[in-house]
Amino acid sequence: MEPNYFKTRRATFNLTVHILLVTKYRRKVFKKEHLEFLNEAFKSIADQWDASIVEFSGESDHVHILLTYPPHKLLSGLIANLKSTSSKLLWDNYSDHLKKIYWKDKRVLWTGAYFVASCGGVTIDQLKKYVESQDSPEY
Repeated sequence: MEPNYFKTRRATFNLTVHILLVTKYRRKVFKKEHLEFLNEAFKSIADQWDASIVEFSGESDHVHILLTYPPHKLLSGLIANLKSTSSKLLWDNYSDHLKKIYWKDKRVLWTGAYFVASCGGVTIDQLKKYVESQDSPEY
């Protein structure tokens, strides 16, 4: 399969990364409705950065994101924005649920760290299958 290249006036690129975000203290936070909400939130945030979500999946304590982004955007800034904005949106919409899990006054959701890997050397289809194969909570 040929890679999909994206073009701007100054660049032709195919920058796709696999991002893994883990909940603070590995708490089992997410149910199906939370993951669906996060998927839409991440898509909206990515759009604001001229990026796009290729695939999204998660389990109760972490999420996988396949993301394509342009070379003129700083990846660490994009990930920081994904984390902070999604955390705020989830707290704004599901505070009763999150207060049962995180008892402190701080509105935490994600660990301070994240995992990111470029998708070179493996096809996007292989990565999509991996992300899709994650055991999403059914409840």
